[in-house]
Amino acid sequence: MKRRAFIKTSLAATSLVGLGHIASPTQAAENSGAQEYYEWRTYQLKTSGQKERVDEYLKNAYIPALNRLGCKPIGAFTLRDAQEITGLQVLTPYPSLEVFGAVAAALEKDAAYQKDAAAYLQATKNDPAYTRIESSFMKAFAGMPKIELQPFSTGRKPRMFELRIYEAHSEFKCQKKVEMFNQGELQVMRDTGMGPVFYGQTLIGAKFPNMTYMLSAESKEDHAAHWKAFGAHPEWNRLKALPEYADTVSNITNTFLVPTEYSQI
Repeated sequence: MKRRAFIKTSLAATSLVGLGHIASPTQAAENSGAQEYYEWRTYQLKTSGQKERVDEYLKNAYIPALNRLGCKPIGAFTLRDAQEITGLQVLTPYPSLEVFGAVAAALEKDAAYQKDAAAYLQATKNDPAYTRIESSFMKAFAGMPKIELQPFSTGRKPRMFELRIYEAHSEFKCQKKVEMFNQGELQVMRDTGMGPVFYGQTLIGAKFPNMTYMLSAESKEDHAAHWKAFGAHPEWNRLKALPEYADTVSNITNTFLVPTEYSQI
């Protein structure tokens, strides 16, 4: 009985240690070499009032609270050249799965977040803050384990982004495309000034299996020039000719975005 009680006590203590670590997710942010996880969230909006409410929520409640938990930088974007209210796109990095799993409980206990998010959280059915939220969850590539920001982003200068989704017809082919990026395609994008922000292999989300990445530039003219340089790069042309990387992409979706005034990317 004494041995059984000792084991029970030890297990309980181990559980408490684990919970204590989860309650301090900023510690996980200090793991320098770890691959991040990303949530790409799309707020579907119908009215300017909804956009204002979600903007206020993201700026004053969500982003500050997630930053306190070690999730940074957080990006918020709208469609470039949009003629009507379409939605808001949000990129949130998580240092680990453990941090991701702890966020909901941490926000529930965060008095500042609950206060600042009240108008958003307590919206009524007849006056919702948004129509729906769609999201996908990704793991960063080994070749670029964390978000990278260009000087024009850190300096909050005018900038634009391109989000690209590469779908594959099988999980195996999607993994081969990720491998192709890690084996050189990603570095070619860096070398040709394409300003990559993140690369993520989708774990959960629409259009599965796929991988998603984001590029940045100061202007659409610069971005076009970077693509031209990429297409002419000898290493890219060598990689795309390798038979092991044939037929790795079945469809490409690209979206051009601009940051909100409160975006950290």
